[in-house]
Amino acid sequence: MRRSRSGFLAPPKLVPGHQYRGLRGKVIEWVEHEFEEGRLYIHIRFSDKTELCWRVTTRMAIEEGDLADWKSGDFKQLKVFVRNERDRSV
Repeated sequence: MRRSRSGFLAPPKLVPGHQYRGLRGKVIEWVEHEFEEGRLYIHIRFSDKTELCWRVTTRMAIEEGDLADWKSGDFKQLKVFVRNERDRSV
């Protein structure tokens, strides 16, 4: 939190997520969700007969892949093949 000019703690500014241009002011008529072929579909229908649809899926990802030596009974990492797929570091 930051201090305002009066010396009191001011609430932090909200940092919005991704904003979708063209949706501000639209009136929602109905919202529904459905599961189809392993996906979650979220439909938001507006009164002007337009629709926003999110398709949500999950996937498996390798966090880390390594080669280890267990001969002594203890883990000894020899090589890292994959580390955190998101940042692609090795």
